[in-house]
Amino acid sequence: MPSGGARARSGPPPDPNALRRDRHDDPTWRHLPSAGRVGPTPKWPLPVPTKRELALWVEDWRRPQAIMWEANHQEREVAIYVRTFALAEDHEASVPMRTLARQYTDALGLSLNGLRLLRWVIDPAPGADAKPALPRPDEVRVSARARFSVVENAG
Repeated sequence: MPSGGARARSGPPPDPNALRRDRHDDPTWRHLPSAGRVGPTPKWPLPVPTKRELALWVEDWRRPQAIMWEANHQEREVAIYVRTFALAEDHEASVPMRTLARQYTDALGLSLNGLRLLRWVIDPAPGADAKPALPRPDEVRVSARARFSVVENAG
């Protein structure tokens, strides 16, 4: 293994709000609608699915990320992820199985880290507030110290 140099996924993940956005080698971010993919669910491409796999399959193909999977013809990759995820859900699943499911989650853009790595952004739903609500100025905030009180022994 090389001792130095760039590695895949080294450094901080890409940030769509970064100040340095004028680089020529920085691809544009793909915005995905929060409503997700519309249309019929693709046919399951692997042998004999379980009921759980089919339920996950239908659910995942409604996600915003599924727009990109469809464009990239990733039906098999998604099916392998679904099968792996269903196996990893079992309480007796091995650590490597759960690690593999997490890796697929990143690779398909199903995690926040995966979205950043793929440079995908899920747009806020129409009418949804894009920023977290801030407390109103008239709200009284109680300090952490004030929330602690001594409780007399009742017994």
